[in-house]
Amino acid sequence: MKAITTTVDLAAACQKLATSSYVTVDTEFMRESTFWPELCLIQIASDDVEELIDPLADGLDLAPFFELMTNEAVVKVFHAARQDLEIIHHLAGVIPKPLVDTQVAAMVCGFGDSVGYANLAKKICNVDIDKSSRFTDWAHRPLSEKQLIYALADVTHLRDIYKFLEGKLTKSGRSHWLTEEMDILSDPATYETHPEQAWKRLKTRVKSRKAMAVLMELAAWREEEVQRKNVPRNRVLRDEVIYDVANQSPRDEKQLAKLRTMSDGFARSRVGQQILEAVERGLNRDLDTVPSMKKQAAAPPEAGAVIDLLRVHLKAVSAANAVAAKLIATTDDLERIAVEPEADVPALRGWRRELFGDNALAIKSGKMGLIVSNGAVVVAESATLRASE
Repeated sequence: MKAITTTVDLAAACQKLATSSYVTVDTEFMRESTFWPELCLIQIASDDVEELIDPLADGLDLAPFFELMTNEAVVKVFHAARQDLEIIHHLAGVIPKPLVDTQVAAMVCGFGDSVGYANLAKKICNVDIDKSSRFTDWAHRPLSEKQLIYALADVTHLRDIYKFLEGKLTKSGRSHWLTEEMDILSDPATYETHPEQAWKRLKTRVKSRKAMAVLMELAAWREEEVQRKNVPRNRVLRDEVIYDVANQSPRDEKQLAKLRTMSDGFARSRVGQQILEAVERGLNRDLDTVPSMKKQAAAPPEAGAVIDLLRVHLKAVSAANAVAAKLIATTDDLERIAVEPEADVPALRGWRRELFGDNALAIKSGKMGLIVSNGAVVVAESATLRASE
């Protein structure tokens, strides 16, 4: 078994694949020593074509592959697509369309939360996937026959999984549910990285709003550095150091060197100077641009019972419709619906509102209640409301 290593062969393969109504796609990559994932192998298949593509081959131009990814006549099928799409977007600035993520499709079809590819292959295709090569060094060349066979299996069985799930979605009339989810996954904004937003991935272990401003500036500086150097975040500055610097806000090298997370040599380095510059920017920042340090008010005691009712309703809806509860509503959705007059949450939009949200609001307002009928929890008109009429 060999992978495609020339642009001529890649163009020929993609031309054949473009005649299919769909292709299944997967990637293997490494990112332990880089910020951006290093694409090491592409697997792709249609009904009658199965190919491996070696992106590390000298002189290989991936343009034919990216052109196929944007061919609107061919559905691109991935499993757990997020990281694959991130790689393609980073390399080519495009998002494959039209798109199907079989992990999401499986959740819509009742296979549970975030079901893995191997589990789907077993349940749908009755195939056991050998995962022994999963944590291999995909950047090492040459790749072994065992590695190539393992990699190709990630797209060959995906064909039958896709067809099975597509059939279930069509039969159940839920295809538009999946379309709504794919619209989110296909949005380029999902994969854009903005340094000024990097602070949001950090825990707010700061003691004041000024410290928060410093944390925001440090996180933005680090994000710019790691993207420019293409190294992991901890190679530039560990999260613990950011928290320490933000809380202490040192103004010079001596103060910086005294921090428990900082060595004297590091404090006097070029990076140390950049850290001090970020601290100054934070201390001079307009506090109106800094989030409030006030903790979100706890839900009133009476809201707890409403949340519990909504949780029971969610579980019942999930079971009755064979849809993963996690896909319908999150814990945050339930809490906000219970507390806020008009919560702007996914559970109150689109197909989720039809399936769950409208009745959730009716339960909250007392217009509807939960009863047990034939052993199942169902929504019914509130007895209290009827009695008051």
